[in-house]
Amino acid sequence: MNKKIIIVSGGMLEEEFVLPVIKEDENAYIIGVDRGMEFLYRNHIMPSYIVGDFDSVNKDVADYYRNETRVPIREYNPVKDASDTEIAVRFAMALGCGKLIILGATGGRVDHLWANVQTLAIPFRAGVHAEIMDSRNRIRLIGGGETILKKTEAYGTYFSVFPLGQEILGFNIEGAKYPLKEHLLTPYDSLCVSNQIEGEEVKISFPSGIVILMESRD
Repeated sequence: MNKKIIIVSGGMLEEEFVLPVIKEDENAYIIGVDRGMEFLYRNHIMPSYIVGDFDSVNKDVADYYRNETRVPIREYNPVKDASDTEIAVRFAMALGCGKLIILGATGGRVDHLWANVQTLAIPFRAGVHAEIMDSRNRIRLIGGGETILKKTEAYGTYFSVFPLGQEILGFNIEGAKYPLKEHLLTPYDSLCVSNQIEGEEVKISFPSGIVILMESRD
């Protein structure tokens, strides 16, 4: 398929932000996940697929999709070994996703947010660009090598980096307010929170590993 897929999950969904993202690409596939279905229903957006255990969905909305539409539904037992968003991400990969945007993955419970951030490793390891987005944050994973952040394309004023799963040796940040050279990036300090692009661009480089990159605005 190699298509853009948008997952609409059950967290914070701000209409003024989410609707333009969905409407930006009319050819994108939309996967409604549990309470994200209610957002799609209210805004008269028909998903391409529905995934979830339906434990937090209004019954009338669930019945509408089951009985009044031909949307393919993958319903799971609430007692399962993965979150609804993770199941949706794996399903997107099975569809042959080329780019993945996850909406409604933030807000509410922090454990759900952290699970969603870790889930980004699934498309990342498959070589698929994936982002969690809301009106103030864009979260993605970057791997060893160089990543360039251009000021003209920045999502917000600040960027922060955190290792995913292990320490990162030889970590470098160039062109930022707080540069680093050959740094040991660890998962237990806050040194790399709220950095800023100083010039036209920032270069982040490290030999190997996976790093969480968060771009944020107030």
